[in-house]
Amino acid sequence: MNEWVKSAWRNKPRVQMPVYTDEAALNSVETQLAKYPPLVFAGETRTLKSELAKVASGDAFLLQGGDCAESFSAFSADGIRDTFKVMLQMAMVLTYGAKVPVVKVGRMAGQFAKPRSTPTETVGGVELPSYRGDIINGFDFNPASRVPDPQRMLQAYTQAAATLNLLRAFSTGGYADVHQVHSWTLGFARGQGIEKYREMADHISDALDFMRAAGVDSFRAHTLQTVDFYTSHESLLLEYEEALCRIDSTSGKPVAGSGHMIWIGDRTRQPDGAHVEFARGVQNPIGLKCGPTTTADDLKVLMAKLNPENEAGRLTLIARFGAGSVGDHLPRLIKTVQEEGANVVWTCDAMHGNTIKSASGYKTRPFESVLREVQEFFAIHNAEGTVPGGVHFEMTGADVTECTGGVRAVKDEDLSDRYHTACDPRLNASQSLELAFLVAEELRARSKVGVAKAS
Repeated sequence: MNEWVKSAWRNKPRVQMPVYTDEAALNSVETQLAKYPPLVFAGETRTLKSELAKVASGDAFLLQGGDCAESFSAFSADGIRDTFKVMLQMAMVLTYGAKVPVVKVGRMAGQFAKPRSTPTETVGGVELPSYRGDIINGFDFNPASRVPDPQRMLQAYTQAAATLNLLRAFSTGGYADVHQVHSWTLGFARGQGIEKYREMADHISDALDFMRAAGVDSFRAHTLQTVDFYTSHESLLLEYEEALCRIDSTSGKPVAGSGHMIWIGDRTRQPDGAHVEFARGVQNPIGLKCGPTTTADDLKVLMAKLNPENEAGRLTLIARFGAGSVGDHLPRLIKTVQEEGANVVWTCDAMHGNTIKSASGYKTRPFESVLREVQEFFAIHNAEGTVPGGVHFEMTGADVTECTGGVRAVKDEDLSDRYHTACDPRLNASQSLELAFLVAEELRARSKVGVAKAS
């Protein structure tokens, strides 16, 4: 493998990236960012990698979720708190129901850029460059807003730093204490999932009360009062990624300082492309989206490039095929991984392959399709004897109506009520919690199959 330098991606083919017209302004921003402190630290990325190694072996489960694309205008402490609450609830459901530790990774503090299916969009006969996320250009449909502006990278850094600061406070300052399990419920959340959660929370509180009454004070130890919470994003804007890349003083190796985990999208995973070139050189855990067009040959090359030492916890394959199509693609990719003897985490992105345009004109995702893809993902891994390591959702703590279905039965005509996403539709709190219970059932069923086989 060639010696890696963090700017080498600039000599590779680049896709899904903006063309900045003011080179001097871009250089100025990159120089400024390069002086800023990293957002995450090397020791944190090493800890996450060790946790993901447990996921790969089936000794833990990965829950990765958060915004489709973080917004400058919607940024608020309440929004961060509410999404964190839902992630805590989902993790608690999985831990309690399936009896597995959960590795919690947010699509937060860096998920500002989005790949687009077309470079331009047309509204009312006017054609303009597509919106590519707040770190690149503006959502407002006018020529000035859609010009890529490098100054936006500085605002993204500031917002990411503030988000991480609050997440760390929530994770370690008592808010995530398991004794607060009832307080994580959002007031507007409704449905069967919430009722099941409250019942589960009562059982947990009873157990903790018993432990306290029995004098087991160790149950108020650090492990029950804090959580490890990591951040992740698609490493799409490589000028930003390069500027925040740092050398770890402990190992002497480069680390992406923009987030604990970065992933390469289905549209940017060209084996000889710029995004793979950047990601192969940093020491962070790397995610790789695998869609229907992922070939066995490409996957072999990508695994060799992104994880040349075949390190457990380094590479997560994020399967995204669409409900009804998982059986057409996942088995052949599992076979490829087995033939190579590769150490990977398998996780299911049940969102991106299930996007449709509703009759009312809104882009949406039917909850039933999301659930079906998760079920197909588990069924195939069970049949293949491999480990379904995690789930990857676009979700929010906000009371939105963007995905149809679920127990609360969001209908097509309801989408306009609270459709707030700038890009892709997200699960709301009630749908997210409902899905967590369904995933816990899949994990329990898998555990029973494992026990039966062992006996």
